[in-house]
Amino acid sequence: MSDPRAYGGRVFAWHEDRSGVFRAVTDRSSGVSTGAYAGLNLGGHVGDDPEAVSRNRAALTEALGRPVAYMDQCHGAGVAVIDSVPQVAPTCDALVTDSPALALAVPVADCVPVLPAGDGVVAAVHAGRPGLVAGVVPAAVAAMRGLGADTIDAVVGPSVCGRCYEVPEAMRSDVAAVVPVAATVSWSGTPAVDVAAGVVTQLREAGVTVRWVPGCTRERPDLYSYRRDASTGRFAGVVARSRS
Repeated sequence: MSDPRAYGGRVFAWHEDRSGVFRAVTDRSSGVSTGAYAGLNLGGHVGDDPEAVSRNRAALTEALGRPVAYMDQCHGAGVAVIDSVPQVAPTCDALVTDSPALALAVPVADCVPVLPAGDGVVAAVHAGRPGLVAGVVPAAVAAMRGLGADTIDAVVGPSVCGRCYEVPEAMRSDVAAVVPVAATVSWSGTPAVDVAAGVVTQLREAGVTVRWVPGCTRERPDLYSYRRDASTGRFAGVVARSRS
């Protein structure tokens, strides 16, 4: 793997290469996108110039030194197990692989990027409020166990915090019916949802060790945030098996 900070400035807001797994969170300090998407926008179908997105994704591929697989996210609980980059991105909210030649990316702009790994299996999970309720996190863990992952740990990346994710009372109640810990209040005392807290709870209930990379996307200008800006790009959580 080449130096992950070497392409056009800093590529990652955070990264680590630990226990045979490389995990990272990109930021927007490099890249070629402009305007509302300025920086390293990795999200397709958000209104950015497709050529700029393609060049940004090529930059990430170059930094990682291997192909990167993306998904067509749909806020559900679908999981795709892959061993190469599909010609068409699968419609799902989690990718799982045991291939050492492949990296997985989950573009987000407030939703929670979840990066579990264990026993040679890695996953990238897109966990927004609907996916939390639908159970995408336990579904991804189950798929990993199906490939032989017994001991799993997960990194939970930056997302919109509960204090900044104000929702109607009925929506908070729907989430709380499935994951009670996710119900919270905003800065102003109105109903809110802490999706990341719910994700951490689901991971721990599935027997997964959790590490949390802190940061609220709405409060950090180096990360894209739909809640803050509406028209915006996507940063990504990235995971791959380390090269020996």
